[in-house]
Amino acid sequence: RKSSRGDFVFSADRLIRLVVEEGLNQLPYTECTVTTPTGHKYEGVRFEKGNCGVSIMRSGRWCWLLKEHTLNALETFTPVLPWVFSDSLGRVHQPGEKPLNPLCPLSGTGNTVIEAVKVLVEHGVQPSVIILLSLFSTPHGAKSIIQEFPEITILTTEVHPVAPTHFGQKYFGTD
Repeated sequence: RKSSRGDFVFSADRLIRLVVEEGLNQLPYTECTVTTPTGHKYEGVRFEKGNCGVSIMRSGRWCWLLKEHTLNALETFTPVLPWVFSDSLGRVHQPGEKPLNPLCPLSGTGNTVIEAVKVLVEHGVQPSVIILLSLFSTPHGAKSIIQEFPEITILTTEVHPVAPTHFGQKYFGTD
């Protein structure tokens, strides 16, 4: 709480990147041969097409970092009411069977995530392809989500009984 806002944002962005990077590690890929700029062949991997990121509740920064880290390998969608997903060009999509990364910075009770996943399931998304990315979660929130949807994978930087509700205020400079 005593750090400068700049130091806080720097550290928070690193935590966000760690969760995003691990979320990307969980996505399906295929092996491929990469030719380097110097002409050397390298055996690497390529993300499979159709991976999808969905912002839940004030997650714009996460979507930006996802897009930045994936070099357009991941389609990033923003939810618009009534829970129809549109991309940056305004095209409407239903995720279906695509691997899906819902993004929710703070999962206190888990209710917001549960409601969002219910809507995704109503639109044909299988819970087994959902990898929830969350910066912070309470034990109650994580347990509630897993009880409702046991097939979901949750990635978070911290599980703590007290949700850091001051995080957004410090991050965005509104404290």
